[in-house]
Amino acid sequence: MRRSSPGRPAAHLARARRVFDLELAGLRAVRDQLDTPFEQVVEAVVETLRRRNKLVVVGIGKSGLIGRKIAATLTSTGSTAVVLDPVDALHGDLGLVSDGDLVLALSYSGESDELLSLLPALKRFAVRLVAITGHPRSTLARHADWVLNVRVPREACPFNLAPTTSTTAMLVLGDALAMTVLEARGFKPQDFAQRHPAGAIGRALLLRIRDIMRRDERNSVAPQTLTVRDALLVMTRAKAGSVSVVDARGRLVGVFTDGDLRRRMAADDHVLSRRLAEVMTRQPVCVREDALAVEALKLFNERNVDDLIVINRRREPVGLVDAQDLPKLKLM
Repeated sequence: MRRSSPGRPAAHLARARRVFDLELAGLRAVRDQLDTPFEQVVEAVVETLRRRNKLVVVGIGKSGLIGRKIAATLTSTGSTAVVLDPVDALHGDLGLVSDGDLVLALSYSGESDELLSLLPALKRFAVRLVAITGHPRSTLARHADWVLNVRVPREACPFNLAPTTSTTAMLVLGDALAMTVLEARGFKPQDFAQRHPAGAIGRALLLRIRDIMRRDERNSVAPQTLTVRDALLVMTRAKAGSVSVVDARGRLVGVFTDGDLRRRMAADDHVLSRRLAEVMTRQPVCVREDALAVEALKLFNERNVDDLIVINRRREPVGLVDAQDLPKLKLM
């Protein structure tokens, strides 16, 4: 048997881009199919959680794997969810289900035997059922209280067989449900932090700016009457790329950076003898010391700065957050 030619690299890229195109088209189709049942499911989820009940996610095969991700996203954003394997459920794991729970059942065909076999057992509980399926008239859909339609034009598989576009659509619908419920329940960053105490997310949400800032001799501060030449010595001793400029009462009035120096030297031969008040940037980007570390990440991304001045309630510069420190702090 002759092996087929592997093809040109350009052909590989074209095929890969076609997969993206097909899956994007599928997502657009599912987005356009969102209607009133989605709103009703959001309300049902919120009500279920308000009663201290939980969401039970069931699925088999690829849909089961997507269901696990959906359950993980829901749980991490404050919506208690558990995964129930349809096969194990019939051998004791139905103990996970309680009256008042809401079941999210995933099956693109809506005809998965293992899932359908579970339905009579689930109906013995006072639960409501949400079918997430690509076939709104399937057996699963007929037994559901609500149907979320994830029908896609075609799979990204060249044979239109392997679950690809359909599983992506299920995953994104699950994200849409989790994020909509998150906002409907008033979930806040502080709530998120409680559920992610480890890793970069936890550090960014639990740490305060005062916990990560450079302070004391690493925090370069100079009066606005100081010359640029002397200010450079202050920056050098602090091993900093900027100096916070203060007025006579020690309040922040500006900032001067090594980038400012380079730009001014090109146009001003006497820049080193200038007073900081003449050359500083007024109203610099700053953050309060009691702010969450995540605020520093947000400001670095939005304002495109290298250093972030930390101030106290009297607007005195008490520290500095250097963007180069963030990887070491594992905040990025």
